[in-house]
Amino acid sequence: MEELGIVSYGSHIPRYRIKAEVIAAVWGKDGAAISRGLGIFEKSVPSIDQDTATISVEALRAALKRCTTLNPTEIGAIYVGSESHPYAVKPTGTIVGEAIGATPDLMVADYEFACKAGTAAIQTCIGFVKAGMIKYGVAIGADTSQAAPGDALEYSASAGGAAFIIGKNNVIATINHTLSYTTDTPDFWRRAEMKYPSHGGRFTGQPAYFKHITNCATKLMEKAGSKPQDYTYAIFHQPNGKFPVNVAKKLGFTIDQVKQGLMVPYIGNTYSGASMIGLASVLDVAKPGDRIFMTSYGSGAGSDGFDITVTDTITKLARENAPTIAQLVADKEYVDYGQYTKMTNLLFWE
Repeated sequence: MEELGIVSYGSHIPRYRIKAEVIAAVWGKDGAAISRGLGIFEKSVPSIDQDTATISVEALRAALKRCTTLNPTEIGAIYVGSESHPYAVKPTGTIVGEAIGATPDLMVADYEFACKAGTAAIQTCIGFVKAGMIKYGVAIGADTSQAAPGDALEYSASAGGAAFIIGKNNVIATINHTLSYTTDTPDFWRRAEMKYPSHGGRFTGQPAYFKHITNCATKLMEKAGSKPQDYTYAIFHQPNGKFPVNVAKKLGFTIDQVKQGLMVPYIGNTYSGASMIGLASVLDVAKPGDRIFMTSYGSGAGSDGFDITVTDTITKLARENAPTIAQLVADKEYVDYGQYTKMTNLLFWE
């Protein structure tokens, strides 16, 4: 069987952090109770000069540093999934392509499907590579997510992203199966020209998040002929620290399978980057033969599922050439609420 899958990967997480208790104190709330309730202790904050484009560039540069034999001119497509593209009319992907030295013979598109836009980009790259239309495709999930001051989302909406190079040569992890489950479920939305999103409160859990991930994951295991015990690691979209753990248990996965990819308690919800950063964290420690199960979720609503097997080639990938997720998480500097509002332009329009 022809190998097709992940050739390299890289991530970027802004180094600034704000603690959930600091946000809670501004609004006169119990920070400790909120942290326990959400399973989030702190979140990443983009600096004043960071956006989805800069995060995407840094993530892809990290992926290229790890794969020393790949020339950027061999990349035939770049798809950037985000719900916080810096321009309403101008693609983020063109900036990324120029920054990494790709040729103009390049397919580029920006994707938007809430928090699963990046995994949808992976599926697109799989199709083009499999069809022989391109040699390598790049799928990026990145966000500098928004939340209105005082809204429940303010404790989780954060910044970060991951880039995956998809191809047939020097594959470190084969993508054996992928499957999606999609319905029109308006649990979370942001209308054009609106600065902050709206959401359906508890409705975002059920029937939104849990219905879509459960159905997608179940159908994927049926397609793959697998069961939870067949996987070394499992990654689920992580809007907070509790949803992915609960859905994992519901599906029959254990916390030991989930914990390596569970980053939201330490960096918050990076939206389009969330499940992909979790996958990057797993690949940081994965060994040949490890099997990985990943299901993303995007509001509006849909899930993408992936069955992945790590190959012997991962031992040849220069993983040490770029920071691991653990290193990116550990490299941090705390800010207060005033600095946070300035960095994120929280209270004013530009």
